[in-house]
Amino acid sequence: MDATGNVSWVITATALVLLMTPGVAFFYGGLVRAKSVVSMMMMSFGAIGLIAVLWVLYGYSMSSVSSPAHFAGDPFADLGLAAAASAPDANVALLGVAYGATFAIITVALISGAIADRARFGPWLIFVGVFGTIGYFPIAAWVWGGGWIMHLGATLFGEDSGVAVIDYAGGTAVHINAGAAALALALVLGKRIGFGRELNKPHNVPLTLLGAALLWFGWFGFNAGAEWLSEDMGGVGLIAINTLGAAAAGILGWVLVEKLRVGKPTSVGAVSGLVAGLVAITPACADLTPGWALLLGALSGVACALAVDLKFRLGFDDSLDVVGLHLVGGLLGTVYLGFFATGQGLFTGGDLRLLAVQVIAAGGVMVYSFVVAYAIGFAIEKTIGFRVTGEDELAGVDLAVHGEEGYALEPAPAASVGG
Repeated sequence: MDATGNVSWVITATALVLLMTPGVAFFYGGLVRAKSVVSMMMMSFGAIGLIAVLWVLYGYSMSSVSSPAHFAGDPFADLGLAAAASAPDANVALLGVAYGATFAIITVALISGAIADRARFGPWLIFVGVFGTIGYFPIAAWVWGGGWIMHLGATLFGEDSGVAVIDYAGGTAVHINAGAAALALALVLGKRIGFGRELNKPHNVPLTLLGAALLWFGWFGFNAGAEWLSEDMGGVGLIAINTLGAAAAGILGWVLVEKLRVGKPTSVGAVSGLVAGLVAITPACADLTPGWALLLGALSGVACALAVDLKFRLGFDDSLDVVGLHLVGGLLGTVYLGFFATGQGLFTGGDLRLLAVQVIAAGGVMVYSFVVAYAIGFAIEKTIGFRVTGEDELAGVDLAVHGEEGYALEPAPAASVGG
């Protein structure tokens, strides 16, 4: 595909999705304590640096397979993209490589929100590299690169069944993957000192709102970017309106829950609902009519608003609600397709077969991601240590780990005598 419009769109979409990871940094940065904001944002930028390099070196090669029986592609098949860069179609093919890299980056960066205020940067980067290699890269191959999830419908119901897992932009590969890994790391690192509802108060609400705005802006590239591969980009209008509508409905769903539960809708709740709606519509953006997309967005706002309280009831410290937003929202959007996907869902002209493959795919990614992340995190914690000391946590992760402060304010000048 080399039409000028398609090429222009994929460059734009790649930039939009890359911008989402700084958006995550702002979103997360405003939610943590003031003395942890640099650490929180550096975890996102560290993920950009390391995952982008690994993707070029071998990640892209791992993200496609020649048979659904293969776990992942050969990492040495095109080390450093030497062959891809010299191929006749390099100009167009490398754009697809770059676009795929942005998905890998944001998936891993999302996980960091679960371990805010208490993680060391070096061990985090080790986790990023190992999880990207055996977590995200193989799952990308399963979902989009010819792997078992991509062929699950044919495997279960036959090549002529027409049944296939629907995950247009990453409900399984991105959100369920990141959410399950986040839960695993939250359990490995344990609770923050003083864990409770008071500790959950954001230190900079405008920073979080800025991050949410960047995420919504970038999400149009996230959901609609892959349309560059089609001849006429004929699905981009539906994807765009669903991305807009589901996010907007997510805002309304979340603030309604807040109003009913605590009497006051909050700005942080509104943007959390926005993200919940975006997460849920991600796998479904090209396969729902706009009305069903609105319903999905509203349901995700309500469901995720209720789900974030699970950490207090169950006793795990998912600092910034990665589990409540991304795991729950990703599961909801993926399974919802089994009921309402256009022409295929149980209530929209199909039968139980699509629902079955959606549930199997979601469950498979969730279990695999959790186990892999837990094993990596546990190994790091028991060897070099993943968590900062209690003293450093109380004093502030920013100064202890990075030697910087997010807000280095000058002291007020002393009053002059006799002035």
